[in-house]
Amino acid sequence: MEQQSNKPIISIGVLFFIFGFITWVCSVLIPYLQLACELNNFQAQLVSFAFYISYFVMALPGGWILKYTGFKKGISLGLFIMMCGSLLFIPGALYRTYPFFLAGLFVQGAGLAILQTAANPYVTVLGPAESAARRMSIMGICNGFAGILAPYILGKIVLDDADAVKTQVEALGTMEKEAALNALASKVMLPYGIIAAALLLLSIWFYKISLPEPEEEKAEENAASAQPDRKSVLQYPQLLLGVVTLFLYVGVEVIAGNTIISYGAWTGIALNTAKFFSSFTLFCMLIGYIIGIICIPRYCSQVQALTVSAVLGIIFSLAAIHTTGVVSVVFIALLGLANSLMWPSIWPLAITGLGRHTKTGSALLIMAIAGGALVPLLYGRLSDVFDPKLAYWIVVPCYIAIGLYALFSRARLKKIKSIAGQTGADHKEVSVALKPE
Repeated sequence: MEQQSNKPIISIGVLFFIFGFITWVCSVLIPYLQLACELNNFQAQLVSFAFYISYFVMALPGGWILKYTGFKKGISLGLFIMMCGSLLFIPGALYRTYPFFLAGLFVQGAGLAILQTAANPYVTVLGPAESAARRMSIMGICNGFAGILAPYILGKIVLDDADAVKTQVEALGTMEKEAALNALASKVMLPYGIIAAALLLLSIWFYKISLPEPEEEKAEENAASAQPDRKSVLQYPQLLLGVVTLFLYVGVEVIAGNTIISYGAWTGIALNTAKFFSSFTLFCMLIGYIIGIICIPRYCSQVQALTVSAVLGIIFSLAAIHTTGVVSVVFIALLGLANSLMWPSIWPLAITGLGRHTKTGSALLIMAIAGGALVPLLYGRLSDVFDPKLAYWIVVPCYIAIGLYALFSRARLKKIKSIAGQTGADHKEVSVALKPE
């Protein structure tokens, strides 16, 4: 019976592993495509833009698709769409054409948007609301472990001897240069062929396995009991501010993970060494997820975790800007620790109490993942205008805004607690986010 009850969480854990692997290979693709396709910093950051903007485009359609297909078939469809996106890397490598790579990334992101729209609310309703951040942290471990492996594996394949190739390309004539860059581009064909085959097998597996639909109606009834249901989703300030906060959070998370390799190379560290730096960022995130599992909600609340995370983000980013060399790179990697508990904290704080608007609220939060498209793009532009270190100033106001959302959530929940005390009502939303057990 226990084994059967754990089957949904294990299956969702597999999905979060896939999220992490497909998402964080982008950190290697950025310096790889910058070299292979001869891009500047702004053009290279279109990798993040193409991948994350698909969340904005597909979040609401993803919800409609899930209503039609159901949870299990929707997951299978999302995996199949991701497979199609992976296959587009093959003609991109054959013709060394950047738009093919961007199209592949967009299609991969579209499949992931469907999966994320299904998986995140599912994790929230799999158990008690007060431990939702803890379950999110468990999923984060699956995501982070894949994120550590992905840059390491792909980096070993496509960025091997990248420094020698870069030096060689600068010295070669036009014909020889084209041949060298074509050889570099071809390195991505085999790994993405394998990724496509694995996604197809997983799509078939999820289609065939038995997986219960989430009891969203029950979850929404419980949420509705926390505060009066309103006519429009736009009447919930915790959601609207949560969408903005999540937008900024995803932006700084993507910057920390996807720019550290290029930043390390800019500081003078060889690409053969710098190609592993994203794994360090994801390792720091993994440590943070473990801390979240241990501490939330037993020793600290979701609001407290978000507050501490925002403060650490400000400290580490300022330290990275005001130091040099390896020390500066280490502080960028430590942003992974600061970022780790933000998603598990922001999501429940934004979505709890929405009642019958829970599904729409979830879709809006998934759309906010587009922050990973726009904020890193602005970082890339600032890198070209100034330099990659000064461009990190962009993350400081983002972390300040995240900290302000934590303060807003604390004040809102204290107000609900006060009203509950006066009326004698049992407001579970307060114990979810404000009180550690």
